[in-house]
Amino acid sequence: MPDYLKHLLLLLLLSAFVKTDLQAQNTSVKGVVLDSLNQPISDVFILLLPDSASTLTNRKGEFSLKTKNNFPVKLVFSHLRYKTSVLNLDRPTDEISLILTEKTQVLSGVDILERRFEETREIGNIEIDAKNAYTMPSATGDFSKVLATLPGVTSNNELASVYSVRGGNYDENLIYVNGIKIYRPFLVSAGRQEGLGFINADMVGNVQFSAGGWQAKDGDKLSSVLNVEYEEPQRNQATINLSLLGGSLYYGGINKKGDLNYSFGVRHKNSKYLLGTLETNGNYLPKFTDFQGFISKKLSQNTKLGLLLSSAHNNYLTIPESKETEFGTIQASFRMSTAFEGREKLDYNTHQAGLVLTHSFNEDFISRLIVSGVYSQERENYEVEGGYLLCDVNRDPGSNRFNECVTVRGIGSNYTYGRNKLEAKVLTVEQKNEIYIDNDVLAFGMSWDYESLDDRLKEYAFTDSADYSHVTFAADNAIDIQSHKLSGFAQYTLNSTDSLHSLNIGTRLSYWSYSNQLLVSPRIQYAYRVGVRRSTTLRLATGLYQQHPFYRELRGRDGQINPDVKAQSSLHVVGGMDRHFMAWGRPFKFSTDLYYKYLWDVNPYDVNNIKIRYFATNQAKAYAYGADFRVNGEFIEGTESWFSLGILKTMEDLQEGNGYVRRPTDQLINLGIFFQDHLPNDPSIKVSVNMLFGSGLPFGPPGNDDLRNEFSGDEYYRLDLGFSKSFEFENDKTLSPNSLWIGLELLNALGAENTISYTWIQDVVGNQFAVPNALSARFLNLRVIAKF
Repeated sequence: MPDYLKHLLLLLLLSAFVKTDLQAQNTSVKGVVLDSLNQPISDVFILLLPDSASTLTNRKGEFSLKTKNNFPVKLVFSHLRYKTSVLNLDRPTDEISLILTEKTQVLSGVDILERRFEETREIGNIEIDAKNAYTMPSATGDFSKVLATLPGVTSNNELASVYSVRGGNYDENLIYVNGIKIYRPFLVSAGRQEGLGFINADMVGNVQFSAGGWQAKDGDKLSSVLNVEYEEPQRNQATINLSLLGGSLYYGGINKKGDLNYSFGVRHKNSKYLLGTLETNGNYLPKFTDFQGFISKKLSQNTKLGLLLSSAHNNYLTIPESKETEFGTIQASFRMSTAFEGREKLDYNTHQAGLVLTHSFNEDFISRLIVSGVYSQERENYEVEGGYLLCDVNRDPGSNRFNECVTVRGIGSNYTYGRNKLEAKVLTVEQKNEIYIDNDVLAFGMSWDYESLDDRLKEYAFTDSADYSHVTFAADNAIDIQSHKLSGFAQYTLNSTDSLHSLNIGTRLSYWSYSNQLLVSPRIQYAYRVGVRRSTTLRLATGLYQQHPFYRELRGRDGQINPDVKAQSSLHVVGGMDRHFMAWGRPFKFSTDLYYKYLWDVNPYDVNNIKIRYFATNQAKAYAYGADFRVNGEFIEGTESWFSLGILKTMEDLQEGNGYVRRPTDQLINLGIFFQDHLPNDPSIKVSVNMLFGSGLPFGPPGNDDLRNEFSGDEYYRLDLGFSKSFEFENDKTLSPNSLWIGLELLNALGAENTISYTWIQDVVGNQFAVPNALSARFLNLRVIAKF
């Protein structure tokens, strides 16, 4: 072989080796992701193709991926709040800078002091897109119905806005709006009487929810915390929402200088037609109206003042006439027919206001002063007597007396009487601070609460029949509490420079003058983003969560006041995982939690409908454990949906010799689904599915602790369907809408006869019967939403 051919062959082999060696080297693709205001976006999921490498942006919006030098490559940027963007790279580049476009309206301005508070992401919180709550089909249209589809959250009453979390009750949940603590009416005993929940979906911006293991700065309760931020409109806008069950009006805007934002909302709910589907026939005259306003004024470059106003008027009048309930089995079928005399007139008027002053001393030191107050006047006047007849029903289709009463088991009457009134005043002053030290955050603050509660309780109930008559409940007393509560917290959050590790350590102190009890509640949370791609986050949280008794917890089952009731205490241990992944070219998130709660100094309680009657003792101990699962994302492109599953076991020991028994909120399985779809060629036509399933809750005969929660009730299942068509308009006319949404909702589409409580009846031979009280039946609702 000639020498030049040898040299040429050697040169070709050498260049092939060099090329192969270069291809084996990894090349870094770095960059930063920003929004339209050049602010960094964290938690953006980035997928590199064809390598299938992925990562998440850190708090500064930065990312880094390693890839083999086989350009061209494709980068896919995904985030639930922003439009998916695809970037093609033909060759290596020093650094990428990409701007994502928001799926909703892009804000025109931002303040450092606001951004800092929003950047403080709490470990384990669930972020909720409030826009989904707006068009979710439900009986009340209340924001709480979104929470009911989350894992670990239970709401077995479509007429109420209350919810329980991981075995807790309705009084164990914290709710904040723009940092202001929110209260619900105190005396409400049934879901149909409750009216509207506080959260106005028209005004909601950001929502974060924690079902356990939250940070020290978020307060003292046993079960959950909900943080809601009302948005500050960046343009003039208005919304009209009308339906057969009520409606709402909303107006928001900004002044010409851009330093004053305001939003106002009026809601009215009239559930007369829905209540007409209940088993009890009668005249229902419910009127629920509330007004809310939020005003934000920028006093200077570093100072902002926010004002939240709310006035809620819930008036409920019903004149029951008759009721017929059938229950039992095919082999043993019963019917109770009841005729009523009397009426219920209930008035709950609650007014709340809060002032929030936020000041940034510099870019790294932000302080808030919150002054808020609540004034509530509530009246309950009712006197109702129901004469009943309990009989066996013939279920033999071949009999000439089919579906007729064949044997009378009992005749009697139930009588209830109440003249209750409450006046409550609560004043709160709170000061919070956040100091940013590089990637770390130091937060501390303190608060003072003044509570004045004047409650007059006068009610009794008895059952009268041919062979027996006994009083089932009687109370005639008053409670007047004026107390002070002092609390404070301090916590430190350490974030590693590579954003892989996050550790939060904090503690709370709380003192209540009425009980002279000081509580110390240390807490810790840790999160680790696994691997270089950082698409998976592992979480661990533990701490003490303690709750001073409110006035209702001081009143026992006999109506008497026990001033010696102490705080209930709970130890939370929560381990979880969040996994971001891509499917069908769209982003998804899978979350799971395993949790255990041990409770001591427990104040036991019974639940009837949504009314809680405490034992007013600290005699019990309890535990709860379970697992929660949730997957959410764009199953259908352009629409977010999610599936949630909760598995729970909660027991308590009254220490009366019966050992551990089921707690009133022991619900083994809780399934929540919210799914949206649209026509393939017309996204303006949508269908929404809101489905809930919960296994049976325990119950037992009243006043019998030996059979406490011995029986299991029926399952709760509900399917609400929504069909909608939206129209978009391009016009500059002030009084013409920009969009129109028309929806038809089929509520309780399966016609499920769900049970909310039981009425106990005794027949002439001493047998007791639990007569179920059903919730609403199938109902067709029409909704129209116009946006301007």
